[in-house]
Amino acid sequence: MTDGALGIYIHWPFCLSKCPYCDFNSHVGGNSDPQEWGDAFSAELKRYASETSDRVVKTVFFGGGTPSLMEPALVGRILETINRAWKTADDIEVTLEANPTSVEAGRFRDYSTVGVNRVSVGIQALNDKHLKQLGRMHSASEAMLALDVAQQCFDRVSFDLIYARQDQTLADWQAELNRALAMGSEHLSLYQLTVEPETVFGKRHALGQLGGLPDDDLSADMYELTQEMTEAANLPAYEVSNHARPGMESRHNLTYWTGGDFLGIGPGAHGRLTVEDTRFATESPLRPKNWLEQVAKGSGESVRANLSRDEQFHERVLMGLRLVDGIPLDLLDYGEVNHSKINALMDSGHLSKSNSHLAATRLGRMVLNRIILEILS
Repeated sequence: MTDGALGIYIHWPFCLSKCPYCDFNSHVGGNSDPQEWGDAFSAELKRYASETSDRVVKTVFFGGGTPSLMEPALVGRILETINRAWKTADDIEVTLEANPTSVEAGRFRDYSTVGVNRVSVGIQALNDKHLKQLGRMHSASEAMLALDVAQQCFDRVSFDLIYARQDQTLADWQAELNRALAMGSEHLSLYQLTVEPETVFGKRHALGQLGGLPDDDLSADMYELTQEMTEAANLPAYEVSNHARPGMESRHNLTYWTGGDFLGIGPGAHGRLTVEDTRFATESPLRPKNWLEQVAKGSGESVRANLSRDEQFHERVLMGLRLVDGIPLDLLDYGEVNHSKINALMDSGHLSKSNSHLAATRLGRMVLNRIILEILS
């Protein structure tokens, strides 16, 4: 059952270039006319509001792609539409993902003026050689300058780093993370590099052309070091890859991980929506042109599927165990789990149980996908 809260995810699909590790729905070039896209986003928001007008919007998240390529006026128009269509929380969290180029950082103050109050900056590395390997269009010094601008413009700033990169040693990562922690943000997203099959990196890897990747032992050491250093800096993990000072967690992403309702609006966006006690999964066409055409016909959804009780349960376990706090024990009453496997994983130190929650331990979060498969088998 929903608690009446609602998150809204807005997907801006355009980028200046495609990073070789990225498997998100992003497109280089194409039609990004602010008027046309503003009309389409507004139409979709109003359509959803017609069936959820009694809900309270607590978070809005502009993701992509590269949302910091959006005109601030377009972001403002979207937020104005949301404010008119729904009641919004007094402490609404409005996040925008941004690249740290000087051009995009130059828009930060304007985004703040139109209602964005949190930014997530995609720095990814503080090493110019590695930034080039990752296909990023900024330098390390440019990233630090952009972060400084962001911290002047917004009360809440997060940034991303990728580790376990090509030719990166444990000492390299320790020095880089020390530098990152000294930069003063209250939220960090720290991801191990994942080589996805359909990306440029994936294709290179399949051909044996992606050298210098760490082995499993080094990756595990980097993960352990990350946990130790962030905890010492009062930025402990609250999710597998996300770290925050207490109270500064991403409330929008917590909506995903705790099974809340959120609208997914834009090309390729996914949503979860409860209407009259039925929970739906929604999807949108991947290609920007196709999404615009769908919206013009009356709905940007390509799929609205009724989620069964079992599907809902599996999603809650899958997403909830990503959190350090884990899942409420009473959730286990709503579906089938392998209790003998849970007990064995507790004995091996991969799971822990309190009076109220079942959680993966630090050891368990390193092999979380395997644990979830065993629990649900």
